[in-house]
Amino acid sequence: MNIALVIFHADPSRGGAERYTVDLARSLARLGHEVTLLASAFADVPEGVKAVALDTDAMGRTARYVRFLDSLDLHLAGRRYDIVHAMLPVRQCDVYHPHAGIAAESMRAGHLRHRDPVRRVLAMVGTKLNRKRRRFAWVERRLLNSESPPVVLCLSDYVRSAVRRHYALPDGRLFPLFNGVDLDRFDPEKAAPRVAAMRARWNLAAGRVAALLMAQDFERKGLAQAIQALRSLDGTVSLVVVGRDRTGPYRKLAQDLGVGPQVVFAGASDDPAACYAAADFFVLPTRHDPCSLVVLEALAMGLPVISTAQNGACEIMTRGREGFVLDDPGDVAALAGAMKAMLDAERRREMSRACLALRPKLSQEAHVRRLLQAYRQAAHVHP
Repeated sequence: MNIALVIFHADPSRGGAERYTVDLARSLARLGHEVTLLASAFADVPEGVKAVALDTDAMGRTARYVRFLDSLDLHLAGRRYDIVHAMLPVRQCDVYHPHAGIAAESMRAGHLRHRDPVRRVLAMVGTKLNRKRRRFAWVERRLLNSESPPVVLCLSDYVRSAVRRHYALPDGRLFPLFNGVDLDRFDPEKAAPRVAAMRARWNLAAGRVAALLMAQDFERKGLAQAIQALRSLDGTVSLVVVGRDRTGPYRKLAQDLGVGPQVVFAGASDDPAACYAAADFFVLPTRHDPCSLVVLEALAMGLPVISTAQNGACEIMTRGREGFVLDDPGDVAALAGAMKAMLDAERRREMSRACLALRPKLSQEAHVRRLLQAYRQAAHVHP
């Protein structure tokens, strides 16, 4: 098939949808498909994949997005693809893949991801005033309410429910597709030789229990709650924070709570597999995640997980088997209780074995096979 993948930045170092798109391009190209990345900027373009730069020369984020859409339309008018697979709202595509969730849902309830009432009000006002978010939602609405809407990839039942709240799409336009993991890259045996160096980089003593939180949006992913939970653990756990975001407020919070020495701010990492291998369990008390890829990567690495019912990735877990799924992301006491349970080394080993048993279901190969079914369904819808 001749496939176009549309993303604003085709740069895997940004994580999330950006890393997914580049990894997907590589997987599809290896299967013999003709793959083109359509983006405004690129990094680490896989061998055998074409890269077409779309123009975003404009002032302001909203104007750059509109210019991106104009450039995409111009390109598609002069080129025929079997499938156009878009990772963000665009004016035309065959497959729509809302990694961060439906834009309409973000406009309606995005402020509810904040626990503090004042921040909720500020976020609600900010969302209404945010021109780019409004434009995202408007473009998405035009796309999904059109006479011939694309197939929407639903990363979880959590996402499917959100789609149905806003759009009256027939079942044939909703396609369930769980995220996949590159099992060759995320292999605990291959990462094992790098564990000692990673723990030394984190300045962790031998035998020290390490909880790993990997994220780019610390506020939404529940870093504050994870730090607060440390107070109940009597200094027995170090929380290692990997990712790019402002650390100042969280360093202060940790110091104010008397747990500053227990929190390691490691910054971004180009070796996430070694990070998972060097930790004892993974914690992500997120308030909203359609299907967190880091949780699936942790499971594939045999790392027990603590996350929330607001994370679609947890749908593959059985509570108490591969880890713990919290009903309320803001329940610090429940989070602390789950973290205390992870202090039992034998329990962690049992959970690790259960995590590793999920690897076949988590494979990128299975994900791509399923995605190709969605492509064929989309091609039938848009012949």
